[in-house]
Amino acid sequence: MTTGLYIHVPFCVRKCLYCDFTSYPYHPPDARTYLQALRQEMRLYGKILSSEEREVSSLFIGGGTPTCLPADGLAAMIEDAGSVFKLLPGCEITVEANPGTIGREGLAQLSAAGVNRLSIGVQSFQDGLLKVLGRIHDARAAVEAVRAARQAGFVNVNIDLIFGIPGQSAGDWLETLGRAAELSPEHISLYGLQLEEGTPLERAVTLGKLVACPEELELSMYRTAIDFLTGHSYEHYEISNFARPGRQSVHNLKYWLNRPYLGLGAGAHSCFRGERFANETSLKLYFDKVFRGEYPVKDREVLSEKVAMSEFMFLGLRLIRGVDLDMFQRRFGKRAEVVYSSQINRLLEQGLIEARDGYLRLSEKGLPLANRVFLEFV
Repeated sequence: MTTGLYIHVPFCVRKCLYCDFTSYPYHPPDARTYLQALRQEMRLYGKILSSEEREVSSLFIGGGTPTCLPADGLAAMIEDAGSVFKLLPGCEITVEANPGTIGREGLAQLSAAGVNRLSIGVQSFQDGLLKVLGRIHDARAAVEAVRAARQAGFVNVNIDLIFGIPGQSAGDWLETLGRAAELSPEHISLYGLQLEEGTPLERAVTLGKLVACPEELELSMYRTAIDFLTGHSYEHYEISNFARPGRQSVHNLKYWLNRPYLGLGAGAHSCFRGERFANETSLKLYFDKVFRGEYPVKDREVLSEKVAMSEFMFLGLRLIRGVDLDMFQRRFGKRAEVVYSSQINRLLEQGLIEARDGYLRLSEKGLPLANRVFLEFV
């Protein structure tokens, strides 16, 4: 089974007001050291991985804001990965990009380095809402970024969008969906805003400076997005993801199908060899361990069969087609319908899931209540 490789770039020009991911202000000296540390971490894994484990079918460079690094730095990162891992023919190589940090020349360099998928964090096409989120770009820059990607030769582009932003109206959301569709990306990911504790945006809502989006409006926005995007020839293949035929995210499917992935860099997470582990989030601790020749792992958990089965179920239910029940049996030697008989029967009676053609999936009623369904399998 091929590996999914994730590389985390924890630098941003400025941290967004809603973000609680591992990220730090971009400073060139730190970035140069970071690239050296990543190279060393790759070599550490190169010493212990089998030939099969080094076969990579998807490489995803995320952040943070990877494109705040110079394009030649990202190109070197990909070259280093290719020297340790075997990037298979057709390997999906994705780079996350912020519209405020990319231009035609840099995009052309990324394309030449083998990047064949670009994921652009647009989030909204309303300048006022972008300011609420603390983004460094405006709507015009977002449009220009997509057009620049096309001019650089990218034929597989994803756009990220956010709904449920404080102050966002149903009309704002419909306008954003329309403007995204006009750009005709191959893939669109959309997310309901989470007010993460301790972020500036969450504090602003708590202090009454902003009003959180009503739950009913957020639910309506989600349903509007499904109707709008499926009506514009996008396949709704995962709770938050829509794609043109054949353009589903190869890398993200590895997460949802419970397949092995290895995360490199500060704060990166892995699920590999029956274990789940996470790297140090502190740059200092990450650097110290890697340059001492140690794996920079902070937390590690051996996945019991119970946990593995649970994750197989709730991750698989994120896919619109649902959980492959025969695959569950092949992996665990048990039928999911037996292991989770009471949970499944209860959810079927509530109309939140349905069984069809060998799959167990969320129903139309259950789709917006997915987290409630997932909790049944935790």
